[in-house]
Amino acid sequence: MSGNKDYSCVKVKVDEEGIAWVAFNRPEKRNAMSPTLHFEMEEVISDLETDENSKVIVLTGEGVSWSAGMDLKEYFRETDNNPKVRFKSQWAHRHWAQYLMLSAKPTIAMVNGYCFGGAFTPLAACDIAIAAEDATFGLSEVNWGILPGGNVSKVFRDLASHRDSLFYAMTGRTFDGLKAVDMGIVNMAVPTDQLRYETVAIARELMEKSPAVLAFTKQAVKAVQGMDMNMAYEYLAAKQGALRAADKEGTRQRGMSEFLDEKSYRPGLGAVKRD
Repeated sequence: MSGNKDYSCVKVKVDEEGIAWVAFNRPEKRNAMSPTLHFEMEEVISDLETDENSKVIVLTGEGVSWSAGMDLKEYFRETDNNPKVRFKSQWAHRHWAQYLMLSAKPTIAMVNGYCFGGAFTPLAACDIAIAAEDATFGLSEVNWGILPGGNVSKVFRDLASHRDSLFYAMTGRTFDGLKAVDMGIVNMAVPTDQLRYETVAIARELMEKSPAVLAFTKQAVKAVQGMDMNMAYEYLAAKQGALRAADKEGTRQRGMSEFLDEKSYRPGLGAVKRD
């Protein structure tokens, strides 16, 4: 299990509640992402997917940064003449970000401190994002003579508006957690000293739901984005049928009974109370 292994660039711990805390662990480099970090994250995220003890994955950073993006020295300069390492590192990064995006488990980005450049890829891959109000976001690539590559331009444009995407990519200006909420990049921003508390509260709320229903719900919401209305109708009908077959806990039947028979749950008037 990932929680029992030591890594040089990543910290991982599954706590007693089932929250898997995954932290970029290069605080001296503001958690800039090196080839080694990508190789380790590829292993960590894939291991957590089949770890029965982990119910929710939280991605954060050690020290004062979430991640400063790619390590310009180790990821770029030192691999300029080493295509083998560059290729393996690029694919490891792509793999673990996609694992995170496609995970059946709920994923939360807990953004502390700096979030720059390549860090937007895992940020966008997480289902939910919560940031410190004084977190600092930015695309500084224009100042290095490069563009937001990989798929950073794509995910930033998907999260933010056309105007905001162009403005921040072209100027390299930074923005804080509150502005990130306004732009739709994160769900909420809270004072730094409340960041972990609020993240745990969200994780606990998610863990009260059926794992199968959560997995199918997040898959459905992500999949319909590129569909027209007719395709969405057909896809969601098929997805609903697949969920009924996959949900061994009988969540649908239980939910209907709580609403119609027991009247113990009313939408909008509180969460379902279950043992």
